[in-house]
Amino acid sequence: MTRHLPGLLIVLLAAGCARPGSPEAEADAARERLESSEGGRLVLRAIDAHGGLEAWYAAPTSSYTWEYANVGADLQFETFLVADNRTRRVYHDVLTVGPYGSPRSVDGQMAWDGEDAWIAPDSLAGSINPRFWATTGYYFEQIPFVLADPGLRYEALPPDTLGGQTYEMVRVGFEEGVGDAPGDTYTLYVHPETGLVDAIRYTVTFGRDVDPAAPPSETLFTYGNYVTVGGLTVPTRFRGYAFEGGRRGAFKNEAWADSVSFRRPFDESRLVVPEGAHVAPPPGG
Repeated sequence: MTRHLPGLLIVLLAAGCARPGSPEAEADAARERLESSEGGRLVLRAIDAHGGLEAWYAAPTSSYTWEYANVGADLQFETFLVADNRTRRVYHDVLTVGPYGSPRSVDGQMAWDGEDAWIAPDSLAGSINPRFWATTGYYFEQIPFVLADPGLRYEALPPDTLGGQTYEMVRVGFEEGVGDAPGDTYTLYVHPETGLVDAIRYTVTFGRDVDPAAPPSETLFTYGNYVTVGGLTVPTRFRGYAFEGGRRGAFKNEAWADSVSFRRPFDESRLVVPEGAHVAPPPGG
């Protein structure tokens, strides 16, 4: 998942009579990108159902509590994050971390400043890799909006069923060299009536060599408990499963979001690496 688009910035293009660099211009540029392919048009339909490009580009920040639990990795943690929606820089208060089902309270920080990812105190680095996790929760929560970014490829797929419901399907991938994990893909289940994204399938290639002849395994992530804040509709409940042979497999992970806002101020000082922090190297670094 990307999450790993740290470093992928929104391109500010003027379109029509919109002011260059304005939310309107960004929305117009994204709409033009998406309308250029069948898969892009399906992503655009989902974005419109979730609130639209104009509302997304007018939202300066995204912030919420993000709790993640992974049974296989025996990991559970909770953070409160604030992200700049234009630059994708993000900082977190790390609230809890520990084994699955029994995390402990901690007083930590984590951030991605556009170049470096760090976590403090450095003792937390053994559980949470900030290069991976600083933006992961942000990208999962903000699908489909973040899939309007430059540097993406869209492929419309045949309809598929999940839980007895037939969905329109689109796979989104990254252009070569984009972000830390350009081999990642996201396949969206778009409800044919509501246009909402009810689930995604994703691959994780962060820090891995990808063999074209042996694609990485997928995880099915279901979305639910949607809330609408500031005109944007986002999920607050996620459940992940292995996806094998075209079917949902064993339970893998889950996440929750709470206290969602798109208007909290962004504190630039929270990006400064504090004393005693661990700065994570890029994959292979």
